[in-house]
Amino acid sequence: MRYLVVWAILFVKLGSLAMAQQVKIETEAGPIVVELYPDKAPGTVANFLRYVSDKRYDGAKFYRVVRLDNQATSPVKIEVIQGGLGTDSTRMFPPIAQETTQKTGLKHLDGTLSMARGLPNSGASEFFICINPQPELDFGGKRNPDGQGFAAFGKVISGMDVVRKIQAGETGQPGPTNAYTNPMQLLRKPVLIRTVRQLP
Repeated sequence: MRYLVVWAILFVKLGSLAMAQQVKIETEAGPIVVELYPDKAPGTVANFLRYVSDKRYDGAKFYRVVRLDNQATSPVKIEVIQGGLGTDSTRMFPPIAQETTQKTGLKHLDGTLSMARGLPNSGASEFFICINPQPELDFGGKRNPDGQGFAAFGKVISGMDVVRKIQAGETGQPGPTNAYTNPMQLLRKPVLIRTVRQLP
């Protein structure tokens, strides 16, 4: 009986590893490879892969970077780069239900891939990558006033040097200002995402 339990545990672990999927984000600043966690955040991963398989991220951009020096008015500081379709709603699928880190057990660590959002359950096409651990983006964190945090669903396994290079870009241009957007965080020269493809 003990051996059956051991084999069952091993089977589950191997199954989880097999389910992990990798995606390559080819940018004009260099490639970023991310590993997704469909076993932990199935809805968020499926949504992201829908954009990937439909090639909707081809020609998208990393357009927003948040550093310690460009969020003077934010009481809770974070460090991320954000990309996606921006304001092009014609290529966006409907928003999805939010899989909080309380549900998934994932954390916003250095290199974590997560869904951007405003209100709860409003995440759709926009995503961000963390630079350094960002616990205030987890469930219960204070970056978003509602305390629901953001939906982490993967992590960078190659290309954090590219992520940091993008984050170091010059920012500050005209744009909307609200609780979630600051013109001082918009890249003056957004970084083109050439292609996003799932790896075999």
